[in-house]
Amino acid sequence: MALVIVSILLIGYVLIATGYATNVNRAAVAMFVGTAGWVLYICFGTDFVMSQYQGEYLEFLSGTAASSSNVKHFIAEDIFIKYVGKAAEIVLFLLATMTIVEILNNNGCFDFLQQLLKTRNSKRLLWIMSVMTFIISANLDNLTTTTMMLVIMHKLLPNRRQRMIYGCAIVLAANCGGALTVIGDPNGLVLWSTGAVTATNFSASLALPCLIAWALPTYWLGRSLPDHTDLQCSTMPYRGDDTNLNKWQRLVMLILGIGGLWFIPTFHNITKLSPFLGALCVLSVLWIVNEIFNHKLMNADQMIQRAVPRVLQYGVIQLMLFVMGIMLALGAVKETGALSHVTAFCDANIHNVWIMGALTGCISSVLDSFATCMSLISIYPLVDVADLANSNDVSYMSSFVQNGLYWKVTAFCSAMGGNILPLGSVSGLALMKMERMHVGWYFKNVGVVALVGWLLGLAVMWLCC
Repeated sequence: MALVIVSILLIGYVLIATGYATNVNRAAVAMFVGTAGWVLYICFGTDFVMSQYQGEYLEFLSGTAASSSNVKHFIAEDIFIKYVGKAAEIVLFLLATMTIVEILNNNGCFDFLQQLLKTRNSKRLLWIMSVMTFIISANLDNLTTTTMMLVIMHKLLPNRRQRMIYGCAIVLAANCGGALTVIGDPNGLVLWSTGAVTATNFSASLALPCLIAWALPTYWLGRSLPDHTDLQCSTMPYRGDDTNLNKWQRLVMLILGIGGLWFIPTFHNITKLSPFLGALCVLSVLWIVNEIFNHKLMNADQMIQRAVPRVLQYGVIQLMLFVMGIMLALGAVKETGALSHVTAFCDANIHNVWIMGALTGCISSVLDSFATCMSLISIYPLVDVADLANSNDVSYMSSFVQNGLYWKVTAFCSAMGGNILPLGSVSGLALMKMERMHVGWYFKNVGVVALVGWLLGLAVMWLCC
């Protein structure tokens, strides 16, 4: 049965990787794999529990007779609920940040971005748009940032080929900016919430590699642009129909929302509570300010009649379901004991963090970066520093302690794999759908240089470690 559960996960990964060609929704596949894995696990729960949790199960029985019903209760209450909690932390964080973005966007707080894009110098416009995306993506999730910036770009540029080039730059900046912080990408968020990394150390270690992996292909894209580009009207849109906020009120809300997200790591360090609670705290404060500023205009029908929030809702809800499904599926596989065999194989045949990172980048270029990163992270447990003294290979095992090299290399390489091919990231898929872009065109014009940028960034990490 363990082999069947692993096979279902692998088949699901194949369907996710080929979703662009088959039009099978990756969120639906992930949810099916996650639910099917746990259903099969609990059907054969007695064998798994007696091999993995014999002592805990006997303590759970407390002298009562063992039965199929008791085994199912033990799995549901002591095993399954742990993985639900871990997945729920990430999903609730994404839900909070998505709602923060929707509130800000409904009030026109991001209209200032469009006002910054007034230059007709194509290369300057490319860098301004790319820098804005990089910074925003480091504070919001990269799908939200990509969708928002692609909508702005689509309104500005009438030329489709130029939109494809600028769109590629947005995807590169969103993936690299998201990988820079623990709140910018679900991969870093999982590592942070599980205690594998701390926010400051993670960002400091990935700052230079992410900048290199972003700047090099962006510069290369700029070489293919003409000196000047034609822009459509970029004046700030009229807001009398959906908000009554003036410029200073929008700016206050923007600072409150983005500044609140910056405060979340500090909130976590002070309270030691899950990061999603800090995000919910920021959301509650922003929500109250929103109602105070809009006390004359709280008609829900008017406040939601904007295209961008609906796009963000649809995309991020799918992302949340995808994250939940992948984490539950990997939890079921882990509980079968199959991952311990993968760990033993990697230790015996690879035994090198950098090779594992290279494999991660290659896999995530065709498979989703989150699924790839979570699979590699699940292989190894977090090692306590005190246990290193008992290890036969201290230098290698030190890569798996808190802020160890393995976690940062895996997060960086999985994110950069999404730059090589658009299939490997939700940002790339959003671009392909919006501009009807082909995978071959992307790889020829962007992917090769993104590969070079990733390898240079990885080399910098190796020199700095």
